[in-house]
Amino acid sequence: MIQLENNSLKVSISEKGAELQEIFSKETQLDYLWSGDSQFWGKKSPVLFPIVGTLKNNSFHHNGNSYTLSRHGFARDMNFKITESKENRVCLTLQADQETLTQFPFLFKLNIIYELNKNQLSCTYEVINIDIKPMYFSIGAHPAFKVPLEPSYEFSDYQLIFSEKESAGKWPISAEGLIEEKPTPFFENTNEIALTKELFYGDALVFKHLQSNTIELKNSQSKHGFIFSWKDFPYMGIWSAKDAPFVCIEPWCGIADSVNATGELRQKEGMNLLVPGEIFKRTWGVTLF
Repeated sequence: MIQLENNSLKVSISEKGAELQEIFSKETQLDYLWSGDSQFWGKKSPVLFPIVGTLKNNSFHHNGNSYTLSRHGFARDMNFKITESKENRVCLTLQADQETLTQFPFLFKLNIIYELNKNQLSCTYEVINIDIKPMYFSIGAHPAFKVPLEPSYEFSDYQLIFSEKESAGKWPISAEGLIEEKPTPFFENTNEIALTKELFYGDALVFKHLQSNTIELKNSQSKHGFIFSWKDFPYMGIWSAKDAPFVCIEPWCGIADSVNATGELRQKEGMNLLVPGEIFKRTWGVTLF
């Protein structure tokens, strides 16, 4: 287990999946990350790469060939190598090999950089095309945070406060995990989601092109919560397992296939194109209080 530490935070990361295992605040004496209880959901903060969400029939076509790729891709289940390590910063790297090429026909390097700055943890994704041909991919975050943060409160005592008032629908998810054709009403010039367990009985809340770039987890009865920040992630998922004591805040550069997807990788919504040698970089962060 990799440990990062400064005067405010103590963070643990597994080399498997480069997945966060703990975000502990020395100032509040609270662990903000979900415990990974498999009764509800056994993951804590998987990295979604080289796709986000589900492919139609779990497959795609590219240059006349067909490939099978399971939900959220393979990175979350693979072992990363530590390529840089300091007390408050670490870089973990996954590189294409024969196993990945059978599922995803591109040569890539994926760096995941975790860094502490006072009471903030940041996570940076760097995708590098080391192939001789253009590369198509998606990437996204899936961190789960404890709700309630303190045992004296309930899930429903918390709200998610967005930095901007939003007027956006949510995109329903089909039984097969695909995005439906049209959104349903959700935000109507508001910036708040009151958390309830029932909110997630129909799977994740999926949004496209929100105006906000931060979400605050807040409880009016408590002084503890966090501010989650992101930039240039065009999609956002908010999710919890049924009746589970956590909420995931998921900025994505990519999205599940639509119910009408053709299966052609070039035509898939949310794909990012990298020419050979190009680097794609995105960062999200969480500030604890």
